[in-house]
Amino acid sequence: MTVHVQPLPSGSARSGSTPMKPSADMRLAEPANIRNMALDEYRQESPGPVPAPQRVLYVVSQFPSLSETFIVRELQALIDRGVDVRILSLKTSREPIVQPQAAALLDRVLHPASRWRTLAATCRVALRQPTPSLRFLAMMLRELWRRPTTFAKSAVAIGRALGRLDEIRAFSPQLLHAPWATYPATVAWFLSRLLELPFSFTSRAHDIFIEDHMMAGKLKNAALAVTITEHNVRFMDRWMPAPGAIPVHVVHSSLNLSELPFDRNGRLPHKLLSVGRLVPMKGFDTLLAALAELRSRGVGFSCTVIGEGPERARLEALRRELGLEALVEFPGAMAQSEVVRHMTESTLMVLPCVVAPNGQSDGIPNVLMEAMATGLPVVSTRISGIPELVEDGVSGRLVAAGDATALADSVQALLDDPGQRDSFAEAGRRKVERDFDVRIEAGRLLEHFRSLSHA
Repeated sequence: MTVHVQPLPSGSARSGSTPMKPSADMRLAEPANIRNMALDEYRQESPGPVPAPQRVLYVVSQFPSLSETFIVRELQALIDRGVDVRILSLKTSREPIVQPQAAALLDRVLHPASRWRTLAATCRVALRQPTPSLRFLAMMLRELWRRPTTFAKSAVAIGRALGRLDEIRAFSPQLLHAPWATYPATVAWFLSRLLELPFSFTSRAHDIFIEDHMMAGKLKNAALAVTITEHNVRFMDRWMPAPGAIPVHVVHSSLNLSELPFDRNGRLPHKLLSVGRLVPMKGFDTLLAALAELRSRGVGFSCTVIGEGPERARLEALRRELGLEALVEFPGAMAQSEVVRHMTESTLMVLPCVVAPNGQSDGIPNVLMEAMATGLPVVSTRISGIPELVEDGVSGRLVAAGDATALADSVQALLDDPGQRDSFAEAGRRKVERDFDVRIEAGRLLEHFRSLSHA
């Protein structure tokens, strides 16, 4: 599906406002009470006017993207707080499913221009601003010459951004933010040099666990570095001159809880659910091995695995090999509303995440948050940031990654104990309300953005 570029609404650069032009090397000193400030503002029925920065350009790889509903929620929460947001998409989306929440933001999106327009814009910038352009190109060559594919993709992404430079200048952003630390953050960094604006980025999972897109330089030059887990904060020490030398602030990926009502009624007995891309880090082969063990013990169950990906053929072959065809279904990717329907019907969410052979792993899987919000108890593993969401024995069960027997034991114990399931469901909802509400987390992010104007 091709999503056409919508024109920017007139008056995007608000009259009477002066674009902020701080140095691209600005650093943020986090206010100690930033979480309380965000929470207090969320609780106000009529919050006051929003201080600068009010115009933020989000740089993303692709918009819309079915797997990135958490970014859509964050964008909408910022817009609801009065922030004027535009979205620079570095690729044209061909997603077969577009969530309604993402469709509602399409008039804010700048997709890639034509090749001729992109080439012309690139030539103009090279002629008019040769110094920042050549310096950045030289830095990229120095950092990425051993990885020519990454260098080439970075150059293409920058070119696509330049193809929309006129619209970006007309919008007159006060901050450039990338919700991923790879190509989007590289483009935001380049634009910050070109436009003399601060840039910031959020790191999440693959963009730091298996990638290193000039991370040391991004941390040094960004006005603000954000990540989604405390685990990630510790992981990112490797790119600093000393552990903790550069502040990295935690703002969780989060949920719109009004879309995920808590409901413990009408659940199908012994229905297991798992949701995620069919990729190694989700641990679906461990799930199938655990399900085979449950069947051998005489435990009754059915399991739905929602998602699509390159591992489908291998997982379906493993399902046949284990004789689970009548018990496990792979219906493919689904719209968010259908995923939530399955969550409200199921008995347990089972997501046995692992660290893949290439080092890839989840940060905190959004589907675990969503399940806990709806009242669906969860079973997962002790990797990455998952223990920051699920407290073993309080709000769910955690087992060692890759241990199919331990996974089967935990699932069987919970299938046999409805009281424990109810307790985990209630504790899980309390946890996401406290730490993963998008209205609060977006408020924290906005406070960080605001603080840039005072740094």
